[in-house]
Amino acid sequence: MFVRSDPQQKQHATRLSLHIAILTAPGDLRQDKLNKEPVIIIIMSGTQSQATASSLQICRIMRPDDANIVGNVHGGTILKMIEEAGCIIGTRHCNTQPGDRCAAQLARVERTDFLYPMFIGEVAHVSAEITYASKHSVEVQVHVMSENILTGATKMTNRAALWYVPFSLEDVDNVTEVPPIKYASPGQEEEGKKRYEAQKMERLETKERNGELLMPVSAPDRTTKEPYTVGFSQSSLIHLVGPSDCTLHGFVHGGVTMKLMDEVAGIVAARHCKTNIVTASVDAINFHRKIMKGCVVTVSGRATFASNKSMEIEVFVDADPLIEAEKGKYRAVTAFFTYISLDKQGKPLSIPPMKLEGDGEQRRFEDGKMRYLQNKAKRLADKERQQ
Repeated sequence: MFVRSDPQQKQHATRLSLHIAILTAPGDLRQDKLNKEPVIIIIMSGTQSQATASSLQICRIMRPDDANIVGNVHGGTILKMIEEAGCIIGTRHCNTQPGDRCAAQLARVERTDFLYPMFIGEVAHVSAEITYASKHSVEVQVHVMSENILTGATKMTNRAALWYVPFSLEDVDNVTEVPPIKYASPGQEEEGKKRYEAQKMERLETKERNGELLMPVSAPDRTTKEPYTVGFSQSSLIHLVGPSDCTLHGFVHGGVTMKLMDEVAGIVAARHCKTNIVTASVDAINFHRKIMKGCVVTVSGRATFASNKSMEIEVFVDADPLIEAEKGKYRAVTAFFTYISLDKQGKPLSIPPMKLEGDGEQRRFEDGKMRYLQNKAKRLADKERQQ
């Protein structure tokens, strides 16, 4: 179903001009899926020429199954929407020139801050824009606004930068070339190139730093592990990758993976704090290897650092091919999530101190503390620059 926008009412686009579409995954084509009411994503745009350009907006109302028991929308739900917007605009742009048809695959998400919580009943407006294109990758900047449809109040909740690589639909191992984009100024292109080189270098540095293989832990051993230790809160989630999780290539959507990672990190934080917890930020997420349909993924999380008001959780995603078992299990994605603890009024609570056991946990704690101080210094510098 499509409701086309009226070009005479562009000035009322945020209220009257809606472009409604159903984003269909391969798994949605099963008959049992078609017989159910589909999930509708609202794409807001102006004229048709704008819809095929380098910007996009997606809207969706937040439902109870998007949130935790106190009504805060899961960070993973927002990350999934961010990635969907990036995937649509990246794939659309990469198919604007003749040649092989392709689909944009998520390669990296830069640090993402959760500025304000989002709640059930609010509308999420996800805006995406292509800001840089190299020969084989594209940068997408995404902003998320929440709207209270009863009062009309809006606020910025998230900012994110994502990098996509286009893979041919004919040959899934073939990376196609990205069409160039028009920049507002030479300076804009130069800044984009600097960001590209920086993320490329960091991806190479972190590709080998995948950490040791963690044994899946669905429930901590409360009889042998003390509360507030790493082992007490360490958690895992096991998921069989199905068609509805995948892109046209049969690879897992980056947003699906990030949602699973956020769920595991949230379980770790909740077990440690025993309170309502929300995602505060996510450090750069690096997608080292693609995950194919039919794989069993194990998502494992463990606490690495806790300050007075926040805690850091390291999350690993390991993929185990069932059909091509000879390829063996491999590390696919790594990231650090930061959570804060809230009381019933939504005010921050102190994080219980971690009880460290062994040199490895102490080393990871010190590394986490360094990241915490670096991020804190960066936030202060950004705040001073904006004043």
